[in-house]
Formats: sequence, structure tokens, C-alpha cells
Amino acid sequence: MNVKPMEDRIIVRPLEAEQKTSGGIIIPDSAKERPQKGEVVAVGPGKYSDKGSKIEMSLKKGDKILYGKYSGTEVKIDSEDYLIMRESDVLAII
Repeated sequence: MNVKPMEDRIIVRPLEAEQKTSGGIIIPDSAKERPQKGEVVAVGPGKYSDKGSKIEMSLKKGDKILYGKYSGTEVKIDSEDYLIMRESDVLAII
């Protein structure tokens, strides 16, 4: 992938949603929710504060993250689905 995010944005590969519930019930494709876990595949350089100092990114390539259900913008790069979102949309690193 030859895409580099700008400022404080990251590119995330969503991880697949669970196929079964904890009780063993198989979830059909029509009932699956959008995944909320992903892997960071690219990180921007960070953004600048109002005073001109650079704010470094706390995420790095390879981090597994949790993000909000409707966070980011869906894009297709090299026939694969990704999300582009701001670092502030990330809820946690797992």
C-alpha cells in the first residue's frame, strides 16, 4: 500500500466481526454489525498546535485498536477495505 495519511490521521484495516455468539449461535451476514476493532496500517506525521509545536502521534503501525461504531471514512485501496480516521477517534489500544 502506497498511501500516507496526513496530519493526525491513521489508516486502519478493520478486523473481521465474530461469526458466532459466545453461546454458539451463528450470526448471518445480514445481522452482523460493523467491526469496532482494527489494526493500524499507516500513521500520519502528527499535527501542529496553535503555537507551532508539533504534536507527536501516540499510535504506531501494527497497533490493534478499538474505535467508535461510526468512526472514520471507509475507503477501498488495492481492492481491500480500510478506514481513515483521526487519532482522536481511537478509544483504546488492545
